[in-house]
Amino acid sequence: MAGATAVSALGLLRAIGAAVFAAQQVREARQSRQAQMAADFLRRWDEDALVETRHLIGEYQTSEELAKALAGFIATNSVQAFVLYRELDYFEQLAALESLGAFDFELIRTLLGRRLIDRWEMWQPSIAAMGEGTYPMFEALVDRMRVAVHADR
Repeated sequence: MAGATAVSALGLLRAIGAAVFAAQQVREARQSRQAQMAADFLRRWDEDALVETRHLIGEYQTSEELAKALAGFIATNSVQAFVLYRELDYFEQLAALESLGAFDFELIRTLLGRRLIDRWEMWQPSIAAMGEGTYPMFEALVDRMRVAVHADR
């Protein structure tokens, strides 16, 4: 009887050990996947398409000038509108990935922090002109970042 109990206990310990090992493997795989996604997003920020977008944005001194220009580009169906949308889409995609748990908020906070809020504020008049509910994930991420940045003070 004691032997059967010892064998059962040993089997239980093995099962627990296997479960702990499997959980560790899952955690490591998730961290690796997040690191790869972060590298991809960082690389994408410096690719020609987004550099072109940031260059175009830099031509406007204020967020109101940018909003006026974007409205004109949209009205004429100019390719410039689609160039500008790249950055908005980039941040919306980043926010969507974070909301699904595919991208860690603390990593975004470390990499962008206040700069994310600054980009939102620059884009806010343009987004408002597009209508309510435009780029909602970007807005939600910025709201969370504001709380985090404020907590750092």
